[in-house]
Formats: sequence, C-alpha cells, structure tokens
Amino acid sequence: MTETTEKKDLVQEDVQAENEKTTEETAVEEQVELTIEEQYEARIAELQAKLEDEENRHLRLRADFDNMRRRSQLDREAAEKYRAQKLLSDLLPVLDNFERALQVEATSEEATSIVKGIEMVYRSLVEATEKEGLQVIKAEGEAFDPNFHQAVMQEQDSEKEAGVILRELQKGYILKDRVLRPTMVSVNE
Repeated sequence: MTETTEKKDLVQEDVQAENEKTTEETAVEEQVELTIEEQYEARIAELQAKLEDEENRHLRLRADFDNMRRRSQLDREAAEKYRAQKLLSDLLPVLDNFERALQVEATSEEATSIVKGIEMVYRSLVEATEKEGLQVIKAEGEAFDPNFHQAVMQEQDSEKEAGVILRELQKGYILKDRVLRPTMVSVNE
C-alpha cells in the first residue's frame, strides 16, 4: 500500500504540476494576449494621432492657400485700381505749370490766342486725369485735415474760426482713395 500511496502521491504531484504549468501557461498566454491587444490599441492610438495631425496640417495648408489666393486677388485689384498712380504723380507738376501759365494776363491778341490754346490743352489733360480717378482736394474754407492738407503757414483772420483753411498755396490731389499730394495751405490760428 505504501507503494500505491506513493504512486498516488506521485500522480497527484504530476497532476498538480501539470495544473500549475497550465495555470502558468494560461497566465503567460493571457499576458501575451493582453500585450498583443495593448500593442494593437497603442498602434491604433498612434495612427489616429497621426491622422489627426495630417488632417490639421491639411486644414492649415488649405487655409494658407486660401489666404494667399485672397491676398493675391487683393493685390491684383489694387494694382488695377492704382495702375496710373505713378504717371499721374509725374503729371502733377505739369498741371501746376499749366495753371501758372493760365494766370498770366494776355495783353495782345496773339497772347490771348496762345492762352486759349494752353487752356484747351489744360482742360484735355484735366479730363484725362479725371477719367483715371484723379480729383482735386478741396481746401479753401474747409476745416484743416492733416490727412489731406499740409499746413505751411498760419495766419489770423478774426472773421473765421480757428483751424479753417484761409488760402490754398498748392493744389493737392487724390487718386480714388489715396492722397497723391496733400494740399499746401495756410490755416487760421
């Protein structure tokens, strides 16, 4: 019986050892399964983060492109709107000279006909510049505005309010909504 008992004990120990192995193997297998699942979940999370980053990058690039296109369109519109700015700026002294020439008193018939010719050329030039959007800045009798006027003198006239323009010394011009040259004025103290 001892032998039988010993055999039973051995069998039980073998069964126990197998059970322990099976339990250990199961635990290891479960750990392996968990680590594989965790790896899959980590990989999925990593891929989702990359996807979100790429989507954000795509949206930023698209917004940058839209902004660039909008700026380019505005630049083209401004270039078209102010295409004649340089030419008109160069013509301002010519207009000034024509105005000075027209202020000369004609004493003879020949001088009168020359003045009429100069006046016709001056009017054509003014019409052409007005078609491009050039306008004279009104000054005399207006309130002084540093955006449109350049004060070069101060005078005193008790009949008018302070800050009112008394005299226009040189005409100022505006192209559409840009000041090409401010009007030089004398302002009441």
